[in-house]
Amino acid sequence: MTDHSPGTDANAHPPYQPRIAQSGRPPAAPAVRPARPGGRVLAHGVTAIVSLIIGVGIGAAGDGGTSASPRPLVTVTETTQTESVPATAETITTDPVAAPGAESGPQTAFSGDGQYLVGEDIKPGTYKTGGADGGNCYWARLKDASGEFDAIIANNNTKGQSRVTVKKGEHFETNGCQDWKRVG
Repeated sequence: MTDHSPGTDANAHPPYQPRIAQSGRPPAAPAVRPARPGGRVLAHGVTAIVSLIIGVGIGAAGDGGTSASPRPLVTVTETTQTESVPATAETITTDPVAAPGAESGPQTAFSGDGQYLVGEDIKPGTYKTGGADGGNCYWARLKDASGEFDAIIANNNTKGQSRVTVKKGEHFETNGCQDWKRVG
């Protein structure tokens, strides 16, 4: 018969015996805080909120002007009034197509960027440009404004001066050129 009482089995572990300090008493157990439910989640949440607040504060402070987007400028206009002369306001209305003092109807000078209908936007005739306004000056005479390749009557890329004769009903397209002026 086998005796199962403590200390009689060769494979059994002896019962736990705390060490005894030289004072004769067992050492005090280390202090263990009881786990609070959600304690780690709460700590992580507080850390996240503090980090967010700090990040927003840094973002609001700006980056010292090194950002790629320009900061908006504010213009303030003041109207002053003297006691002897009341303040007045003047409104000038101009035609957005024609410059003030320019003749009405089709123009004889125009920008080096755009598409113009000959006979309506610009007068028929021969026009000259001083050349490219940077890289290349592209111009095209077009039979319509469809944007299709087969609409091109004639075109060119140039860096120097160019002369082009356009006829009523054609479209004239220009990109990257100096202003065009009618010379004939």
